[in-house]
Amino acid sequence: MGYLDESQLERMGFRRIGRGVRISEKASIYNAAGISIEDETRIDDFCILSAGSGGITLGRNVHIACYCSLIGDGPIVMEDFSGLSSRVSIYSSTDDYSGNSMTNPTVPREFCKIQSGPVVLRKHCIVGSGSVILPDVELGEGSAVGALSLVMKSCGPFEVLFGCPARKIKRRSRKILEIEQEFLRRANAAGHPGAV
Repeated sequence: MGYLDESQLERMGFRRIGRGVRISEKASIYNAAGISIEDETRIDDFCILSAGSGGITLGRNVHIACYCSLIGDGPIVMEDFSGLSSRVSIYSSTDDYSGNSMTNPTVPREFCKIQSGPVVLRKHCIVGSGSVILPDVELGEGSAVGALSLVMKSCGPFEVLFGCPARKIKRRSRKILEIEQEFLRRANAAGHPGAV
C-alpha cells in the first residue's frame, strides 16, 4: 500500500496534521482545510473524507479501513484509538425521505430539506464492517458496533450495539483503558513519535 509522504500531506492544506499520519494515495480528501488529524492515524485505500462546515476531527491512533466514507455538513469527530472497519459510512447530513422535499446534491438546497448534526465516536469506539451511522449520534467511550448495523441513536460508554436499527446487546469490558495506559507508558519510554 502506498501512502502520501509528508510533503504531499502538507500541500493538501489540512487544518492540522500530526506526526506519523498515513493516508493512502488512493484515498479521496475533500476540503482538507476542514480536517484535523492527530498523530499515528491511518486512512486506507478508497476512503472518502468530505468535510462540510462542521469539519472532521480525527484523534491519535485512529484507523479508518478501506472503502469507508465520512461525509456531511455537520461535525464528525473520532477520538483517540477509535476505528472503523471496512465499508463503514458516517453521515453528518441526510436528506428528508418523506417526499415533502426534493433530494440529492444536484438539486438547489432551497428545494431540499437536509438534516445535519454531529457524529461523535468517543475514545476506543470501534465500528464493524458495513455499518452506517446517521447524524446526531454519539457513541460513548469504549462502545462497539457490530457489523452491518444501522446506528440512528446515541449510546452510552462500553455498550455493544448490533442490528438494523442498532440496539444494545451487552456491555464491553473496560480493560482496554488499562491496556491503553501500558501502551502509552511503553511508547513514551521508547521515545515513539506517537507518544504523548
